[in-house]
Amino acid sequence: MEILFNKKFLKHNVDSDAEGAYRIADFGDLPDIEANGESYLELVHSPSYIERIKDACRNEEFLAEVILNNDSWESAKTAVGLSIMAAENNSFAAIRPPGHHADIERASGFCFFNNIAIAIQNLVNEGKRVFIFDIDSHHGDGTQSIFYNRNDVFYCSVHQHNAFPYTGFSIETGYGEGEGYTANFPIYAGKGDKEFLEVVDKAIILARKFHPDVIAVSAGFDGYTDDRLLNLNFTTGGYYECAFRLRRAFSDIFAVLEGGYHHDIRKCVDSFVEGIHKGAIPPKQQWDENMSIG
Repeated sequence: MEILFNKKFLKHNVDSDAEGAYRIADFGDLPDIEANGESYLELVHSPSYIERIKDACRNEEFLAEVILNNDSWESAKTAVGLSIMAAENNSFAAIRPPGHHADIERASGFCFFNNIAIAIQNLVNEGKRVFIFDIDSHHGDGTQSIFYNRNDVFYCSVHQHNAFPYTGFSIETGYGEGEGYTANFPIYAGKGDKEFLEVVDKAIILARKFHPDVIAVSAGFDGYTDDRLLNLNFTTGGYYECAFRLRRAFSDIFAVLEGGYHHDIRKCVDSFVEGIHKGAIPPKQQWDENMSIG
């Protein structure tokens, strides 16, 4: 799993103490991958909304808790482009701004375009079934809303209970044709890797029943123990094990960076990617039911 990055992301919302450039400064040693995703925006968002965001950047407006500028527009287009690219070659898009709070016509929570939803819709247009596993510890209300009445995409989220955006209750399971194709697993503040990995195992069971062609991971790292916005205690070891288990179960996986408000995002991403790589190595000893006892 390759990490895709562009230094354009460091010019967006530079000095914010929340969703600032500090989050991904450690990726600066990676090569710049160019990808303009503007032509894909209408897969999810309306033309009028796209123009609204473009104008907000041009006019340096304050929107979704962010002061926008022209660099923000360049970052947003590139973020979508790298998300599309990640979906095509099983990579990890280390991008800003994040996307999973953005709805079709609404910016929210530092998010303007729903990067992973756009990449997923592109896959769906190719005839693929996609299982989304959102491990960002804020609920991805935008992504859930976009696919809530669909049965060709399954949305599954693990997130901190009673935190922004105050959605993602277990009773939210889809609507109409999408009934049963959404699953939410809120966990309480203070919980750690044990509870996180229990949900990972549940998500894998749900995904196997769904028979997806692709696993799309909304990879937020705000469940990390040092995060400044949430109160969970996930570790880099937990993120490694999450990725390892996913890759043991499925071969076609890509990931898109969402949140994470601390200085260890690169460590978290590297751990996740290592888990994917190790999970891809076939186990030395295969299970043989004819050798079982009892």
